[in-house]
Amino acid sequence: MTKRVLLPLLAALGVSTLVPAAEPAQPDHAYTFGPVLIVSFVRTQPGMFEQYMNYLDSTYKRIMEEFKKQGLILDYAVYSSRPRDPQDADVILTVKYKNMAAFDDLQSRADPVVKQVFGSINKASTASADREKLRKDLGSQEVRELILR
Repeated sequence: MTKRVLLPLLAALGVSTLVPAAEPAQPDHAYTFGPVLIVSFVRTQPGMFEQYMNYLDSTYKRIMEEFKKQGLILDYAVYSSRPRDPQDADVILTVKYKNMAAFDDLQSRADPVVKQVFGSINKASTASADREKLRKDLGSQEVRELILR
């Protein structure tokens, strides 16, 4: 008796899994991947905030604008932040890239701009070390936008 009830039930279940659902197929995820943001945290040295802002307004801005013009980045921004303690950032820099693929060969595509601004990669490295007199690099974070469907 159980066989008589069980077999038709299993057959019905098997057939029902083969019939396509009446609803349209749903995407696997409720989001798609968007741009990638590199967020850098900086603490200016005591008394050096204005000098660092002058650097950002000149050299840094020139580089970022050329990167935008060449399509290496989508955008960039500079934020001030109220530090919670002496080891916290007072300046936050963001650079927005189209996607993760934007990082492929980024250095080779960016080097010509860096050379144009600084004269050489070595001079750019020296300038980076010199900026430590103005600020301390506290690290950076990579975040990726998730665009909800």
